[in-house]
Amino acid sequence: MNRRQFLHGGPAALLRPSLAFARAASPQGLRAGFAEADVTPEIGMEQPGGYGKVYHKAFHDPCKVRAAVFDDGSRAVALVSVDALAVPRSLVQEARRGIAAECGLAPEAVLIGATHSHSSGPVGMVLPGQYDHASELVRQLAYEKSSLAHAGYLDRLRREIIKAVAQAHARRAPVQAAAGYGYESQVAFNRRLRMRNGLCWSHPGKGNPDIIGYAGPIDPQVGVLGVWDTGGKLAGCIVNYACHATTNPGGISANWIYYLEQTIRGVMGSQAVVLFLPGACGDVTQVDNLNPYANPPGEQWARLVGGRVGAEAVKVLLATYPGALVPVNFKQRIWEIPRRRPAPEKVRQAYRLVQQDPHQVGETQWTFAKETVLLDAMLQVFPQAEVEVQAIQIGPAIFLSNPAELFCQLGLQIKAHSSFPYTFPVELANGCVGYVPTEEAFGPHGGGYETRLTSYSNLDVTAGTQLVKAALELASQLTPGAVPEPPKAPPFKAPWSYGNVPPEIS
Repeated sequence: MNRRQFLHGGPAALLRPSLAFARAASPQGLRAGFAEADVTPEIGMEQPGGYGKVYHKAFHDPCKVRAAVFDDGSRAVALVSVDALAVPRSLVQEARRGIAAECGLAPEAVLIGATHSHSSGPVGMVLPGQYDHASELVRQLAYEKSSLAHAGYLDRLRREIIKAVAQAHARRAPVQAAAGYGYESQVAFNRRLRMRNGLCWSHPGKGNPDIIGYAGPIDPQVGVLGVWDTGGKLAGCIVNYACHATTNPGGISANWIYYLEQTIRGVMGSQAVVLFLPGACGDVTQVDNLNPYANPPGEQWARLVGGRVGAEAVKVLLATYPGALVPVNFKQRIWEIPRRRPAPEKVRQAYRLVQQDPHQVGETQWTFAKETVLLDAMLQVFPQAEVEVQAIQIGPAIFLSNPAELFCQLGLQIKAHSSFPYTFPVELANGCVGYVPTEEAFGPHGGGYETRLTSYSNLDVTAGTQLVKAALELASQLTPGAVPEPPKAPPFKAPWSYGNVPPEIS
């Protein structure tokens, strides 16, 4: 064997999985298709993500719906990623019905998740008609003083989700796929910190002398599932990472997910469709409160986060060995969790405050008084919240989704107790129920923004425990598929004749 033969047939070939795949016969066991659609909102529409009204004034990059359909011949599933703050439950249900009518996919086999982009279109926080049952004051607070979803935009999202899944379904073709993990620990940080007063605060501020340290973990794993067509090109991939999409590069944007996509496409080809599904990051953002330096501008920050996560995803795609990831399967559980109720005196005081000038009582105090009033009105009609936990299996990989902004520690618990080689927790999928902290966060040493009682975040303190338990129960009902492995080296015959010599001095 000469040097050229060694390099082309030996270990170096494993660094080129797509090229090796191009020479392999395509299996019949797995088919997949990808599609995307534009859902960029219009200038002047509301920008969601806060408790008040903010309007888009500029454009930075498009917002998209991206869809992937996987079919093993017996079952088919769809994964949908929407560049949005959240996907309302009603929107998910309507889209699933449309998908079932268009291409026959079972509603419980369709996962629809939001990237949680804070620079995307108007999908919340309040939904049109949500408070029509309430008093004139409450309606005014909900529709005129709060972030409000746009009915026309929600309908557009529904139509584009159905269309993207139908196109992905129609494009199903024989593929090979692979899953893997990368590692990125430099762009995501837990935003809750332990303070000298014994409590935990969210974003207590850089340089705060009362900070003791981080109050929770991060999840540095970059989960990736890649799919290659019969020509060896990357048809698409799914990336799972735990970090808020709050870099806001300036104007309408998919946020740092835009640069995630650009990074992957820059190496793997512009034809690749890149779905992002966020991991459990209810308490994880790109802000490092222990870093003494000023935060970078939004554009630079978005490039940093998206570029580093995207680069790690590329490394995974280059290193994994593709094969037929089967079987494809799905499970689902739906139930109701009670909402926490504000104390009667707190409600009475909130009603008094919201009728005063916010500048006089304080913007923060007024805002959360408004939220107390809205929650009180919501509880009159919806004392419980419907939640769905879903398991989507693609061979040895499993996506375990929930509708919460789930604390990172809870996502790590799901990973630690899953029997699957690759477990990808997905938050803000198939609905939105706000922040769901650990039970510890509600204890005597807890606290912080995420534990505030609002119309957005209000589930029972045991909700996180319930979501983790349900996810693991669904995973336990499924059997992981085999992880593809490269072919073994041929039996040893003789060493390389070019190299089996002692040192030559002269």
